[in-house]
Amino acid sequence: MTPEFSQIDHVSVLITDVERSRRFYGELLGLKEIAPPKTFDFVAVWYDFGNQQLHLLLKDEPDTRSPRHFALKVDDVEAAREYFHEKGVEIKETVKIPSADRFFIWDPDGNRIEIIKWDRPYDPVLDGSSSSE
Repeated sequence: MTPEFSQIDHVSVLITDVERSRRFYGELLGLKEIAPPKTFDFVAVWYDFGNQQLHLLLKDEPDTRSPRHFALKVDDVEAAREYFHEKGVEIKETVKIPSADRFFIWDPDGNRIEIIKWDRPYDPVLDGSSSSE
């Protein structure tokens, strides 16, 4: 029997500088840091999103830049654009999604982050393509 999955539990990204990443995720994004498991024998920084988490894993080299990303939902995407612009964070506009406004930013290690606001939930019947290409 196939397991029933209810949500994404967490996302992990690679970082190369703990304090620089804490400034980005904790100070710039305002995420709440929580203690990682005491059984870990490696450096990890965890952030809580209520029912989800973001895990930062310290490595010697950053991950390669790619289209991989995680998305952070906001209530006011225009205010988010203005905030990142004021903070000097590069913003990359992208392909539109019906009923959503979104853009991308990158953390100091090049991890791609989508900032998105939905006007209504995505409807695959109404908003989806007719083919899976």
